[in-house]
Amino acid sequence: MLGLQVRVSKIDIVTENLPILLKPSVKPTQIVAQFRFPIIFGNMRIFLLLLLTATQFSFAQARKTIAPPALKKGDTIAIIATARKVEAASLQPAVELFKSWGLNVIMGKSIGKSDNQLAGPDWQRATDLQEMLDNPSVKAIVGAKGGYGTVRIIDRVTFEKFKIKPKWIVGFSDMTVLHSHMNTLGYQTIHGLVGVSAKNATQDAKESLKKALFGQKPQYDLPAHAFNRKGKAKAELVGGNLSVLYSVLGSKSEADVKGKILFIEDLDEYLYHIDRMLFNLKRNNYFDHVKGVIIGGMTEMNDNDIPWGKNAQEIVRELFKEYDFPVIYNFPAGHIRDNRALILGASITMEVNDSGSTVRFE
Repeated sequence: MLGLQVRVSKIDIVTENLPILLKPSVKPTQIVAQFRFPIIFGNMRIFLLLLLTATQFSFAQARKTIAPPALKKGDTIAIIATARKVEAASLQPAVELFKSWGLNVIMGKSIGKSDNQLAGPDWQRATDLQEMLDNPSVKAIVGAKGGYGTVRIIDRVTFEKFKIKPKWIVGFSDMTVLHSHMNTLGYQTIHGLVGVSAKNATQDAKESLKKALFGQKPQYDLPAHAFNRKGKAKAELVGGNLSVLYSVLGSKSEADVKGKILFIEDLDEYLYHIDRMLFNLKRNNYFDHVKGVIIGGMTEMNDNDIPWGKNAQEIVRELFKEYDFPVIYNFPAGHIRDNRALILGASITMEVNDSGSTVRFE
């Protein structure tokens, strides 16, 4: 007997005496249907062929994500802390920047709050996020700071009013929890500056965020890198901080990367941690069906007394040897001053050749 367990886009074929015939690497969903029937080889080959074809079709590729309305002068944006605590004074450069763009700025109730490392207890940060999601006058929500803590509150908020009036969610680092979760709901977000990073950000980083918020499509031309892998791909862009993507793996906040272009960056990790996270993703077939990868800043990495022997980019290159998708290294995004805006969920074209690489948003 052949037992088939179908999880909408994932099929595990389980047998007692037969090898696994088919096991596509697709994220499971909550809906499970089970079928058991005898093998009839003539029809079974046709059935498996159809099944394989169906499971290789990516719903993510077919969908069109929703871009919130572009901002205009006079709109209001909110700065909130979903993770680490932050004082209002450190956000003043961001406030001045946004006001120079003609925007009104309000501060969330989480700003200035403290619960050890966090910007207040979970319920308070979740309430702050919920109020800004639900407030129809707020057109964009900007994370105040990264760190850790957003994953502790993501299951406390709902997005019903957000779906009626979508708005941009902006940030990086720990904000990757929200980027990934919103991608599962079909909405675009902006990987870009958080409030505390505005003070030291480059002018190019600031301008790229302004363009993305006000409806212009970012276009990037980059110099060649020795590790780049040549090729061209067009697909939806997903990703963010590697540690956070690793932490939401298998949860309902995990974005489906199949048929998409993946962006990753990280900060202040031990090199063997980078290796461990990448191998865990690999063993979960995470990279099997991506169309391309963009590597951002791999900043301020740590090593042990006995060196790991490779830097972060070398670790990435070694792991990606068995794949054939194009790869861009050293993209200006992440925990760096020149943190250029990326519209996650949007369609991009990436092209890599001997002279350099380009990233074009559609």
